[in-house]
Amino acid sequence: PDWVWMKSKSDSSGHRLYDAVRGATKGLSSESDGEEYTESGLTSFDSDGFSLGTQAGTNGNTKPMVAWNWLAGTAFSNDASATSVGTIDSAGQVNTKAGFSIIGYTGTGSAGTIAHGLSGAPEMLIIKERNDDAQWVVGHHNLDASAPFDKGLYLDDTRAVYDDASNFNDTAPTSTVFSVGTGGYVNTDGNTFICYAFHSVEGYSKVGSFSGNNNADGAFVYTGFRPAWIMTKASNQGGTNYDWVIFDNRRNTFNVSDAYIDANLAAAEVASGRNEIDILSNGFKCRSSYGDLNSSTTYIYLAFADQPFKFANAR
Repeated sequence: PDWVWMKSKSDSSGHRLYDAVRGATKGLSSESDGEEYTESGLTSFDSDGFSLGTQAGTNGNTKPMVAWNWLAGTAFSNDASATSVGTIDSAGQVNTKAGFSIIGYTGTGSAGTIAHGLSGAPEMLIIKERNDDAQWVVGHHNLDASAPFDKGLYLDDTRAVYDDASNFNDTAPTSTVFSVGTGGYVNTDGNTFICYAFHSVEGYSKVGSFSGNNNADGAFVYTGFRPAWIMTKASNQGGTNYDWVIFDNRRNTFNVSDAYIDANLAAAEVASGRNEIDILSNGFKCRSSYGDLNSSTTYIYLAFADQPFKFANAR
C-alpha cells in the first residue's frame, strides 16, 4: 500500500494516516489540526502489506485495530516551469486506473495550479499542511451544483460547508491540475502539503452525494458495486451529531452494519445502533434517521468496492 489509515477500535488513541510520499514513520491524525509527527507506528510499506513498530496507537498489545489501505503505485514528478503543467511543482504517487493519487507540494502563498497525475479531473481533494497546525481542507464536486469547488469542508471537525475562495481559488480541478488559492491551510509560502485526490471509477469507486429522508426506512444510495468502505458527511449541516462517519465490511460482515468510526474524532468505534446501513450488491441503504447519516439534509460520500469488477456485483 501507499496510503495506510489506521485506528484503534477500542480506545481514543486517535487516527493514524501514513503515506509513501511523506515516508514511513511520518504520521498525521484526521481528527487533529496538528502538524506531521514522527513515530514508530508504521515503519515500512512492504510489497505484501506494511510493518509496525511499537507505537501503542497502531500496535498496542492485544489492542483490536482496523487498517484501510490504498495502492497508488506509480511515482510521478512535475516541474511546472519545465512542463508548463501547473504553476507549482508537485511529486507523488498515482494509480490512474483506480482514480487515486497522493500529491506532495510546497506552498508559494500565491494562487496557482498543481499537477495531480490522474487521467481525469479529481472529484474529491483532501489537503493537509504538514509542518504547521492547520485544518484538513476537503473539496468535493457535489458541495454546490453550480460551483462545487467554491466551497469546502474540514475533515477534522463537524462544520457545514463554507464558502472560501482562498482554498481552491473558486476553480474546479481539470484533467491535469487542481487549483489552490492564497489560504494558509492549502498554500502557505514555503510550507509543505500533502493532498489525497480521488475521482470515481465505474465498478470500483464513487465520489457522490445523496439526500437523507429522516426515516429508519432510509435513503438508498446507488454506487454500482458492493461497497467495502464508505465515508460520509452531512454537507449542509454542522455541529454535534454531524460527524464524518466511516463504515466498512470487515468490522461488520453482515447487515445491519452498525459499527462505525468517526474520522473527526479520536473516540473508539461505536456500535450502538445510532448509525446503521445495509451494505448491498449495488450500493448502501440507510437504516436510521440520525443526523450523522440520514436526516433531512444533503450528504457527500466516498466509497470503494468490495470486489472491484465493473459488472460483477454478486457474491
